[in-house]
Amino acid sequence: MSENTDVVVIGGGYAGVMAANRLTQRDDVTVTLVNPRRTFVERIRLHQLVGGTDDAVVDYREVLNEGVRLVVDTVTRIDAAGRSLTLASGSTVAYDYLIYAVGSGSADPGVPGAAEFAYPIGSLEEAQRLRPLLDAAPATAAVTVVGAGPTGIETAAELAEAGRAVTLVCGGVLGPYLHRRGRRSVAKRLAGLGVSVLDGPDTKVTAVTRDAVRLSGGRELPSDVTVWTAGFGVPDLAVRSGLSTDTLGRMLTDETLTSVDDVRIVAAGDSAAPSGLPLRMSCQAAMPLGARAADTVLSRIAGEQPSTLNQVFAGQCISLGRRAGIFQFAHKNDIALWFHVAGRPGAKLKELVCKGVVKHLADEARKPGAYGLHRVSGGGVRQKLLGAESGKAPATAERAV
Repeated sequence: MSENTDVVVIGGGYAGVMAANRLTQRDDVTVTLVNPRRTFVERIRLHQLVGGTDDAVVDYREVLNEGVRLVVDTVTRIDAAGRSLTLASGSTVAYDYLIYAVGSGSADPGVPGAAEFAYPIGSLEEAQRLRPLLDAAPATAAVTVVGAGPTGIETAAELAEAGRAVTLVCGGVLGPYLHRRGRRSVAKRLAGLGVSVLDGPDTKVTAVTRDAVRLSGGRELPSDVTVWTAGFGVPDLAVRSGLSTDTLGRMLTDETLTSVDDVRIVAAGDSAAPSGLPLRMSCQAAMPLGARAADTVLSRIAGEQPSTLNQVFAGQCISLGRRAGIFQFAHKNDIALWFHVAGRPGAKLKELVCKGVVKHLADEARKPGAYGLHRVSGGGVRQKLLGAESGKAPATAERAV
């Protein structure tokens, strides 16, 4: 009779759920998922929660394999030497292998007044806190959205489509990931919705007050409700636990997603920094990383050499209200192409992606091991970048268990 292996996954987002489901392939592996909420959060729909068109949550029974034990709690410390976790409730959980998938959230704005007067929407609780405030505000209230990445663009469009007077403060370029053709398409749609877009070098926010936003160019904008979407941060659990991280706090790993400190710890999703070259924070990266992390653990249990990361990207999709959107296609190494799909077809593609994400997780829950997108080759660009960084071809670091 084979010995049972306990694997604990911290974080029940896109990466964590994918990893937990995939680990159930083996009958001799016990899988525990520790997450602070009882429901799965569709982070890619949080702007819809703010706009009142979706609640952005899914019951874990729809996406999580029934063999996974869900512990609703928060991990406060990882004891790598003792292979155990301390929970906020005071309990401890032991593990043989750990998958660190704590995700990301709103970053500290670092701007005077922003923490007090601006409303981030990087988490379910933050979006839920903003929703009633918008409901109570008059239709004529000036709404300022700070940040022109996908979250900022989607939030501005969603609120403008609902009849709000919205100003989008870019702090630089509108949709920096987008190809210039895609950027023009997004700008046209936002203009059609009545969104005032402020971009360029003089649009960095220098201060936020109760009723205004000040910009680096000296301009002051009236703002009854200020929504902050600029930048993401990661939980500091790895830092507090004495594990190696990059400057943002993402766990440093090799190309198999194994921690540089401990062969028993594997990281995935937004909170992982493979070889110090993390992938773009997105569910598009998180789910394949979750699958790769699970495969690394399963390989080690089987006494096999884990495969290395070779991620492929399709592009970026952004909703522009409920009736339009854009799917920006990209090279498989995540550089935007000239080609995009906009308008109503773009909206349909975005909705297809959102539903497809949940379906991927549900399919993996029903048939562990079915997911295979993490095996699609992203080409040799990452290997070249790693070689340029280190002066030699990347290699997997083997450590004694």
